[in-house]
Amino acid sequence: MLEFCADPKTLEGLSWLSCYLTTPKHMEFYFSFLTVMALLLVAAPAALAFGFGGAMAARSHIAPLRWLGKIYTAMVRGVPDIVFFLFFVIALDQGIEWLTHQVRCPDWSEPIRQGLEFRVCPAAKVPPNNASLFVHQAYAFTLAVLTFAIVFGAFAANVLKGAMDAVPRAQIETAEAYGLSPRQTFRRILVPQMWTYALPGLSNLWLILIKATPLLFLLGIQDIVYWARELGSSKSARFDYPHGDWRLYYFLGLLVFYLALTRVSEIGLARLTRRLSHGQATRAGETLRKDAA
Repeated sequence: MLEFCADPKTLEGLSWLSCYLTTPKHMEFYFSFLTVMALLLVAAPAALAFGFGGAMAARSHIAPLRWLGKIYTAMVRGVPDIVFFLFFVIALDQGIEWLTHQVRCPDWSEPIRQGLEFRVCPAAKVPPNNASLFVHQAYAFTLAVLTFAIVFGAFAANVLKGAMDAVPRAQIETAEAYGLSPRQTFRRILVPQMWTYALPGLSNLWLILIKATPLLFLLGIQDIVYWARELGSSKSARFDYPHGDWRLYYFLGLLVFYLALTRVSEIGLARLTRRLSHGQATRAGETLRKDAA
């Protein structure tokens, strides 16, 4: 906070606004934008990893593994995101504490489930009750990343499986004719070519993931939506910086942020599509060959 902001009641105009926008809570609001970006940067690769694993399982020649891949994609895609986020996070959190309880408190005699309450011994609390706020926020963020990865990984698995199936069979047969093993064919032929077919679907998933980041608010994380509502709501004279209902302006700021992030993503994805299409036997690849001619 600036030095002349010691007494907000003596400020007016731009001085008041500059002090208002540099309060500790506003600094947390600005930091929450980094939280959203961190979620995207971590959850996207994690979801892609889940999706790749799900696609491989769904294409497996081993029946139980194939069933598992299909059940994963069908079950997660069939449940509304908000329901899955609310249920899965609670179930995962309680599952971790239950396992910790079994290890650390084997002599505990009281029932863990007491009506609607879930009680474990103090040593089994994850994170511990005396942990810092940062630890609690980091734990919640980790659960959020895992939940996002599982949900969007199911959609990515469906996209990647379709992309693998779209690679011309003649490419696989040619690799087999040259003596490549199934593993070599998969790594050198199938995977490099499937990205051209998968990228449109994955691009849509990335944009949907951006729009889904406000779900962090439901997971107890103080994200940009939380702070926009908190800071924008009416503040009476008992606050240092009283003001009316400014939520409209804060949410307009979030609108600009998400539109800008979406536009940057579209530009980056267009360049990536152009790069992956180079030399491919697709319409985009043919267009590139004609432009280069």
